[in-house]
Amino acid sequence: MRILFLACLRANTGNSTTADRIKSHLEAAGHECELRDSAGLQCPLEVAKLVSQRKFDAGLAIHVYKAGRFLLANRIPFGVIFGGTDINEDVKNEEKYRVMRAVLEDARFAVAFTNKMKKVAEKLWPQAISKIHIQPQGMLQIPGKTHIFLLICGLRRVKDPLYLVEAFAEWHERESSICLAIIGPMVDPLFTNEVKVQLHNVDGVHLIEEIPQADLQALIKRSFAVVNSSLSEGMSAAILEAMDLEVPVLARNIPGNAAIIRHEHTGLLFSNPKEFVKLAKRLMSEPDLKRKITNNAKNYISAHHSWELERKTYQNLVHICLTEEL
Repeated sequence: MRILFLACLRANTGNSTTADRIKSHLEAAGHECELRDSAGLQCPLEVAKLVSQRKFDAGLAIHVYKAGRFLLANRIPFGVIFGGTDINEDVKNEEKYRVMRAVLEDARFAVAFTNKMKKVAEKLWPQAISKIHIQPQGMLQIPGKTHIFLLICGLRRVKDPLYLVEAFAEWHERESSICLAIIGPMVDPLFTNEVKVQLHNVDGVHLIEEIPQADLQALIKRSFAVVNSSLSEGMSAAILEAMDLEVPVLARNIPGNAAIIRHEHTGLLFSNPKEFVKLAKRLMSEPDLKRKITNNAKNYISAHHSWELERKTYQNLVHICLTEEL
């Protein structure tokens, strides 16, 4: 079967790595899967022409609005995967909400990463309740005294990368071994410039442009902890990767993060910069706590974010997409 897979494919982002992983699942089942960047598409008719020319049998999209809308007005069956932006941001826009409702009406299935995300989606689109499945993101098995805290995010406002900067600058002034590295693609050029201006004279905080995935994984392993300060998240791939690599995570206490982090068990959740510093210092001074968190997080990933289970789920859903009637 030939599958058209639409997703935002900016290099070295969570969406891109998730799409590559799911693509490999489908190809392992014998399907031919063509991955296309939804950011370069203009309208559903453009995709309809592509479907006709390439003779695709089915479609799949990550993000109901950003990618799923391009599968409307096509005759092929398709499924969609909810992104955090769908649930947390795009629903606030009346037109985007209307489009997402139309996409979910036509979709054969929809995937939510967490039970919380599924419940929110069911409340927003009750007509799609029977179509929504839960499948956490799977993880691949990946084989000085400076304390580097690593914040991995695309530079856009919803990721709020400046949230902890002042606290880190003050902490670094007292303890020079403390550093924050903000790393990721420059998604929003205007906001990126704002970030660069604000960090220009700040000591202890470093802005690093996106790097290849293998290099990023090596950097995660060398860091003391991975940080997430987002205003909203669906399911952070950076958090999952850190857990899998046995690096502790300190994350802002928002629903998307709390869905995968149990405070003081698989990670630490903070509600403000002052609390972040308090928890980070505790993590540094209590090696048993760090050991407990990383061990529990690794076990959590193995139990709930299985790469093999994710593969089976998407293979089964695509099979359903082709064989079940609407």
